[in-house]
Amino acid sequence: MGMTMTQKILASHAGLESVVAGQLINARLDIVLGNDITTPVAVNEFKKAGFQKVFDKDRVAIVLDHFVPNKDIKAAEQSKTCREFACSHCVSHFYDVGKMGIEHALLPEQGVVTAGDCIIGADSHTCTYGALGAFSTGVGSTDMAAGMATGMAWFKVPSAIKINLTGRLPKNCSGKDVILTIIGMIGVDGALYKSMEFTGDGAHALSMDDRLCVCNMAIEAGAKNGIFPVDDVTMEYLDGRSERKPVVFEADTDAEYEKVIEVDLSKIVPTVACPHLPENTHPASELHHIKVDQVVIGSCTNGRMEDMEAAYNILKGKKVAEGIRCIIIPGTMQILRECVEKGYYTAFIDAGAVVSTPTCGPCLGGYMGILAAGEKCIATTNRNFVGRMGHVESEVYLASPHTAAASALTGYITEYKED
Repeated sequence: MGMTMTQKILASHAGLESVVAGQLINARLDIVLGNDITTPVAVNEFKKAGFQKVFDKDRVAIVLDHFVPNKDIKAAEQSKTCREFACSHCVSHFYDVGKMGIEHALLPEQGVVTAGDCIIGADSHTCTYGALGAFSTGVGSTDMAAGMATGMAWFKVPSAIKINLTGRLPKNCSGKDVILTIIGMIGVDGALYKSMEFTGDGAHALSMDDRLCVCNMAIEAGAKNGIFPVDDVTMEYLDGRSERKPVVFEADTDAEYEKVIEVDLSKIVPTVACPHLPENTHPASELHHIKVDQVVIGSCTNGRMEDMEAAYNILKGKKVAEGIRCIIIPGTMQILRECVEKGYYTAFIDAGAVVSTPTCGPCLGGYMGILAAGEKCIATTNRNFVGRMGHVESEVYLASPHTAAASALTGYITEYKED
């Protein structure tokens, strides 16, 4: 029986000729990732277990991104724990203030992750790196601790859903609209502990930024991971960036999938996930009556350069609606710098938006945009659960950068249409 792309990566890292869905394996890890919230817990477990050193100082990545610059004393103490651990173990991929970025935007940009990798991260959106043709998944802090010490992790090999993408996206749509549409189709448990494998001519037509966005939200369908085939777009992105040689795995023609879902990208419309689940999706055109108080453009889902460019093209020369708080957060310092050099910052400020250094901040209700009772926010983030961005009586609407920026200009959820 043939194997899926994910199964081939796992078999290789387990030192096995083949694996099947449901099989338990112990696999070698290429990268173990943690952030300023999850790493301190992992450090405590690491010490409790009596571990003395990390398995490879170049294969552990620690990114301070959730509450950095530190928002309070607790955040400062957590960051201090990370700094001391990274220093004492000579962790080479340690990203602090001035170097940091939102972890799932930063690691691909810096070439820390590459095609063919097996990656765990103590953050649920670690599945982002499947866009590069890697197996990557989120784990708990205890698993992170074991991974840092041993360079190994246990997995149950997932079964797979093939998502065959055809056609090309309309100009006013992006990868965010694609993944919201798919989650709306299958639900937040529609791919529970399965691999979402994106294939077809449409997959090859998506940009790397779109692919990263799509894989980022695979977890919102319950998936173990999302993954794209390695093609010319992938190799062009990795060229001169990847610190290790990419390894290309391809699904067998007779690979077994639980189901195949067909998605015609040309029929995708600007889509919004309404409270309080990412599966509660509706076309943006049906929601023009909903007034918002805040707009957030950023996060590990949509803080990349194409997202900043979309916001710039919509906001330049215009003004954010009266009473609307528009917060724009570039995903990394490199993206921030490029925004400055291209004049995006000036345009954002002139439009009445505020621009932050890279941070997860408002996405998880941390800081930099907390909602009060009754307030509504349209955001390019990845979750809209009850209380996700603040008060339990607030509401979060998930959308693309195009829809979020257009909504900032009107004060209502607005479908972007090119002039």
